[in-house]
Amino acid sequence: MKTIQEVNQAIMFGDWTNVELASMIDAVKWNRASLGKRVKAGLSVGDRVSFTSSKTGMKVVGDITKIAIKYVTVKTSSGLWRCPANMLTQEDREYA
Repeated sequence: MKTIQEVNQAIMFGDWTNVELASMIDAVKWNRASLGKRVKAGLSVGDRVSFTSSKTGMKVVGDITKIAIKYVTVKTSSGLWRCPANMLTQEDREYA
């Protein structure tokens, strides 16, 4: 199996037609949607999750308040965030 760097180089510097590139894009979109569905199936309201903020680049931790078709709403100390499920990672709850 090739490394991600080898795959990226093959895509960037390969001699691909527009149809071949479109096919690769469709495959990536399908895989991303499948990943989101798998992650979403393992989540439920009240779960503690984390994600990396696209605004600050920092890790944000919060609790799921809603799971919709495309986005999961996460309540954090800085407010509500709507995130794609594939951006979320489940966190262990710490009980004192």
